[in-house]
Amino acid sequence: MKIITIVISLLAFVLIVFNFTKVDFNAPLEGESVTALITILAGVCAIFLMLILRISKRIEEKVKERR
Repeated sequence: MKIITIVISLLAFVLIVFNFTKVDFNAPLEGESVTALITILAGVCAIFLMLILRISKRIEEKVKERR
């Protein structure tokens, strides 16, 4: 599970970097820039979700150790 979350996080980071290059900073809310911004936001959300999943798994392991 740890490897999968790392791979998904890395893919999301690559997606963020790629789409950051597609944003036209002169007109960020027009054309392909909107799609790039939405995809960047989706990538950030995916990274946060993977972080939450990893933290919850750590908590689960610590709770099991106490029993």
